[in-house]
Parts: sequence; structure tokens; C-alpha cells
Amino acid sequence: MNKKISVIGAGNVGATTAQRLFEKSYSEVALIDIAEGLAEGKALDILQSGPVLGLDNYISGSTDYKITKNSDVIVITSGIARKPGMSRDDLLKINMNIVSEVTQKSLDQSPDALIIVVTNPLDAMAMQAFKVSGKKSNKIFGMAGVLDSARFTTFISQSENTSVNSISSNVLGGHGDTMVPLLNNSFIGGKSLAKSIEPSKLNKLVERTQNGGAEIVNYLKTGSAFYAPSASIVQMVDSVCADTKTVLPTTAYLQGEYGINDLYFGVPAKLGKNGIEEIIEYELSDSEQTDLNKSADAVRETVKAMENLS
Repeated sequence: MNKKISVIGAGNVGATTAQRLFEKSYSEVALIDIAEGLAEGKALDILQSGPVLGLDNYISGSTDYKITKNSDVIVITSGIARKPGMSRDDLLKINMNIVSEVTQKSLDQSPDALIIVVTNPLDAMAMQAFKVSGKKSNKIFGMAGVLDSARFTTFISQSENTSVNSISSNVLGGHGDTMVPLLNNSFIGGKSLAKSIEPSKLNKLVERTQNGGAEIVNYLKTGSAFYAPSASIVQMVDSVCADTKTVLPTTAYLQGEYGINDLYFGVPAKLGKNGIEEIIEYELSDSEQTDLNKSADAVRETVKAMENLS
């Protein structure tokens, strides 16, 4: 595909995303990292897989944003994970500053690019990128719900011994333990989960989904998930670059949808060449709307804390 994608941050998520994009036959991928040699080395390693895979695509790495010039899509994965002894506010301030800087540097080279934010805390970082970008909100969005929905689908598949291709799940809300899996708008074999799975079992699947990232961190000890997150990012990139208009759970800027205003928040959105082309509003039960409002309140608290630090 004759599109250029730039990935900012060459850690596990960023580098794996760059590899997947290279293998998907995007004509050019640029990988950026602040650490000297990191992006260069990983990009060269990926490039050398081309002959094995029969690919003539191009990937480069650098600390210099000039290699990202004229990108169609910019994926921001830069940031740090919370470390022992680090407060929530410490993490917020550091990642807020990182996202601000990389957004501005990226747009200096590619003012018309769409931006997909992946840095955590996701909803707040998407808001920060939007504020510093000066772009319309449909051009900046975040990846969280695709991953959360994939995790939910995985757990349902394992529990019910059913192919993931027979399951359609939707997880809305903030990217964290207040996320809201929609049981009436998620389906297995064409039937809603609420009507297909015994409530106590379903509640355990929901709880496991809400803690899906933490479960992997507990196994890895010194790292976090990157295979499923990178696959989720690429699905979003594919939708906008191929203009498929696919409806995906997306962290989007809400202006009244679902009764929520002026907040980046996880909702179903149609993704195409213009970014977010439509926000889809599902009919929610009273309890789902209540849970969604609680999730929005939690996201708003994080955004407020971030604003107080700026």
C-alpha cells in the first residue's frame, strides 16, 4: 500500500508495530526513538527480513524526525511505565510532556497526518495530543478498545470453547479497570452474551478483561503486553489507510455522544481516510449507562490531574 506510517517510540510496542506494518506491505515505515541507535538497529533488523519474506518495502530508524516527513499516519507509543516509588502524578507529568513534544515534532514534518495515540494513561494522553496539535478532533484518536475487546473475545472463546470468529465483543469506556464490556451488544453465535452465558461466569470474564493488562504484567514481571497491542494498532492503521470505514472501539473526542462532553473516551467509531468519520451510539441498558458514566468520571479525574500539572 502506497502509504507512509511513522511510529514514535521503539520500545516493545513501537518496534513490534513497525514490524507488523512492514510485513503488511506499507511502502514506507519510519521508526523514531530518543535513544541513540535503538530505532536504527531495530529498523535495520526488520528491513533485513524483507528478502526472506519477499518484500521490497522500506523501513528506517532514527532520532531525527526528518525521516517521518510526509507521513500519512503517526503512531505515538512513546512514554514510560510506572516504576516502583513513582507517584501517579509523576507518571502523568512525564508522559504528558513526552506526548506533547512528539506530537509537535511529528506534525512539524507531517502537518496533514492522522495521529493514533497509544501512550498511557491513554484517554488523558489522547486529550493532551489533541490540545497541543491544533488539529480537528477527528484527526487524533487513541487505541485501547480494540485491544480490550480482543482480550474479552479471547476469554469468551476459551471459556465457551468457541472460535473467536463466532464472537463479536464490544468494550467501551476508559482504558483501565472501569472499562465497560457491553453484554447486550456483544455476541456469540449470533446471540447476546447476556442471553448465552451464565451471569456469574460472565462476571468473571468481565473482571478478567478489566484486569487484562495487569495479568500479563504479573507474568512478565519486568514488562507489559506488546503483541496484542501492536496487532490492535495495525488494525486501526489499516482501516484509515485503506478507507474501509470499519467500526472499531476507538478513544474518540466526545461532544454529547453517550451524554459525555469534552472528553476522549472509548466508543465505537467508523474509521476511514478522514480519521473518525462517525461515532456510533449503541442503545445501552440503564446499568451500562451508569457504568459508562462512572468510567467517564474516572477518566475526567485523570485529565483534571494532568491539567493541574501543566
